[in-house]
Amino acid sequence: MARAQRVTLKEIAARTGVSMTTISKVLNGAADVASSTRELVEEQLRASGYRRRKSRQRREYVEVVLHELEGEWALAIIEGVRETAAQTGLAISLSVSGDRYAPADDWLDSVVRRSPTGIILLFAGITAEGRAKLKARGIPFVLIDPAGDPAPGVPSVGSANWAGGLEATRHLIDLGHRRIAAITGPADVMCSLARLDGYRSALMAAGLPVDAELTRFGDFDRESGERHAHALLSLADPPTAIFAGSDVQALGVLHAAAARGVTVPRELSVVGFDDLAVAELASPRLTTIHQPLREMAEQATRLLLSLLEDSPPEVTRVELATSLVVRDSTAAPPVGRPEG
Repeated sequence: MARAQRVTLKEIAARTGVSMTTISKVLNGAADVASSTRELVEEQLRASGYRRRKSRQRREYVEVVLHELEGEWALAIIEGVRETAAQTGLAISLSVSGDRYAPADDWLDSVVRRSPTGIILLFAGITAEGRAKLKARGIPFVLIDPAGDPAPGVPSVGSANWAGGLEATRHLIDLGHRRIAAITGPADVMCSLARLDGYRSALMAAGLPVDAELTRFGDFDRESGERHAHALLSLADPPTAIFAGSDVQALGVLHAAAARGVTVPRELSVVGFDDLAVAELASPRLTTIHQPLREMAEQATRLLLSLLEDSPPEVTRVELATSLVVRDSTAAPPVGRPEG
């Protein structure tokens, strides 16, 4: 079978009527190019399937993109990327841009000018146009725990969120709980939905009803956990257990329970998700689902570096296992409560 002929920049110049110098500036993200000219060249690069030749000299750093630089979750990811990149002589840089769904609009042009070895994005995705622009410049990228469902072929690394939600809820069911609530993250974030689906699946498998009154969407922060826990514990028939979508949310649940004089775990069992250091330090120590954050970061970095090779990996979508860590915040339901 004949091999497809590689398009050249000279051919792009002939098709667009734009000079080779200007095309080079577009490829390198230079600012002194008219927007109409840039759009014309970018469109032709995409249409022709142009791919920039890989440099024999690897660039010096990996860019990690976050929408916020705070919290133990982000620090665990950053450290995992840093250690793995350092093994190949690469440093990392951090960009705080956009929101959990995508970097800010001006980020892509600036990252093209910086031209890192590759890019790792936490939560955020990249538009089809942005993917084409990075591909044309030979800059690979990998998503960690993407907020949405990545398009086919988009490299990503996540954890078994559905299985984690299932295991957390089964643990509570096995202890004897029948009225179990769930507080998760935003309704349009994939990991939030997956953890909630695992919770629902465990209830249905045990023959227990899925009560919409006991499921709450919020954010993965303490305030959200505390606010929803107060609402749940104010119900005429409050839950005997709460599965929180993150350890930080679970800390909010513990705070709300303490404020209402509800003892954990004697009167209320609480399970978190992530297994951050705060889970061990909480009072009581938090039962949680271990999410392999450092391993996710390491795997994402290795995947990123393998995309630079002449023979990229066949598998570009990776999901790592979660596991239950039982500590002191869960126990059998209080005596006297009806449990089905």
